[in-house]
Amino acid sequence: MRNRIHKLFEEKKENILSIYFTAGYPSLNDTISIIKALYEAGVDLVEIGFPFSDPLADGPVIQESSLRAIENGMNLKLLFEQLKELRTVIQMPVILMGYLNPVMQYGEITFIKKCNEIGIDGVIIPDMPLRYYQSQLKKYFEENNLSNILLISPQTSEERIRQIDESSDAFIYMVSSNNITGSNRKLDLQTEYFKRIHHMHLKHPTLTGFGIHDQESFKKAGQFSSGAIIGSAFIKHLSSNGMSKESILQFVKQIRP
Repeated sequence: MRNRIHKLFEEKKENILSIYFTAGYPSLNDTISIIKALYEAGVDLVEIGFPFSDPLADGPVIQESSLRAIENGMNLKLLFEQLKELRTVIQMPVILMGYLNPVMQYGEITFIKKCNEIGIDGVIIPDMPLRYYQSQLKKYFEENNLSNILLISPQTSEERIRQIDESSDAFIYMVSSNNITGSNRKLDLQTEYFKRIHHMHLKHPTLTGFGIHDQESFKKAGQFSSGAIIGSAFIKHLSSNGMSKESILQFVKQIRP
């Protein structure tokens, strides 16, 4: 299996910048405009969150954006409709991120096939059990060239990390803390955890997420991983500064000049 995520990590070993935003926020039809602006700003990877009413792993910023998106009318069916021309607009890797409940309501296999149809490269579903993925869905992911991105945290055991590494095919999402998104703004507190993962010499690269919000935290994250994922800080920027091409370019330059 080979998709745009694999190609990215083959060509670039460090300083990878991934940006997360919630589909349908700030306004219902902003999705493609934000993706295009991020692509033109030089972002390496985009994660599009599909909203859910009970986003347990997310902090208040992403929770608020998710609730607003739902109020705006966003759902998976509409998101796929918005993304149908995705690959005529951008060529960078795109990941969908959300919770298992909306995927089950849509239909897991239908969801996987639709991702392949429109050019999605991977998905992150934090509450999907690993055993469920392995026994029920893995073959469909592989048949549709779709990567399942798995998460680890400071409390994940070495045995579990090895299992996740074996079950991965793209990169591993290295959560910087056991808190919700947007927390852990002092990444130096997790240096020992980052070192421990680094010295495990995993088969797959890692990207660090949760608490990355500026150039300093992005650099710290990159010391022990291939780069970082920024979500809450970007959504705050959209709220305060708007989603113009110039505004998004300014944000990206503040993180990675």
